[in-house]
Amino acid sequence: MLSYKDFLGLRETSVDDIIKILEASKQMKQIVQSPNKKAPHIQGKSIITLFYENSTRTRMSFELATKYLGGVSANISSSASSVAKGETLIDTGKTIDMMGTDVIIMRHNFSGAPHLLAKHVNASVINAGDGMNEHPTQALLDMYTIIEAKGGLKGLKIAIVGDILHSRVARSNIWGLQKMGAEVTLAGPDTLMPAEIARTGVHVSNNVEEALHGADVVMGLRIQMERQKKGLFPTTREYCRFFGVNEKLLSLAKKDALLLHPGPVNRGVEISSAIMDGDKSLINEQVQNGVAVRMALLYLITRSGANE
Repeated sequence: MLSYKDFLGLRETSVDDIIKILEASKQMKQIVQSPNKKAPHIQGKSIITLFYENSTRTRMSFELATKYLGGVSANISSSASSVAKGETLIDTGKTIDMMGTDVIIMRHNFSGAPHLLAKHVNASVINAGDGMNEHPTQALLDMYTIIEAKGGLKGLKIAIVGDILHSRVARSNIWGLQKMGAEVTLAGPDTLMPAEIARTGVHVSNNVEEALHGADVVMGLRIQMERQKKGLFPTTREYCRFFGVNEKLLSLAKKDALLLHPGPVNRGVEISSAIMDGDKSLINEQVQNGVAVRMALLYLITRSGANE
């Protein structure tokens, strides 16, 4: 079981709880890869996905994780719910809570929204991405993917390249990877780098070649045009020229370096098609591991706190 009723971010998650989830993910991946994807681990548990933003990978992986473990799942999108009629987040949460829900998986465009909801419901709340704050399950699956390939995280040099400013994936990885002993370097345009991000303990560079030199893992990030204001960089072509990761840049990393990306990928912008489809890319493995990690989280959180 986990230490708390809710799973809201890696900033507040202990190393012990991170290890528990990653260890349980190994067993869950065996279920994902088996011909008969059915286990009774959360049988009788009700899981609701409440998404105020679009999603493919995260929502589907949580829904499949629930079904593979024998739970009951239902999806609520804000556009097709009473939210469109003016219902508040707290009232929506209380309504879902009173239906016997055990876990609410929430994605919201405002930072801190899952934290607010968790204070007003008995169900466990899992943060599936809140504004520009965190996306903790994505970071967990990134860490699990690296551990599978490298055997661990301690001492590894991880280069995260791209739109750091708007990336909740980057923030969760910063907290999680450093807690697990990795060295994190961020690279991107100055206009897409958060002020004072170096205070988190990461290395910061506006030179991609410098960041990738000797890296064990290179993680590209999507340019989040939907969150950006105008003028942060001239054009996507200009961005690709100076910050897009390609074969030449990736060759600066270690020979056995891994390439990751949380998806969706803008091919030829953040990373080239050649390396995305190359032998160093674990982008497809990340998707499969995302199901396993979310299965592990659901299993553990339904045995924690009020759900014990």
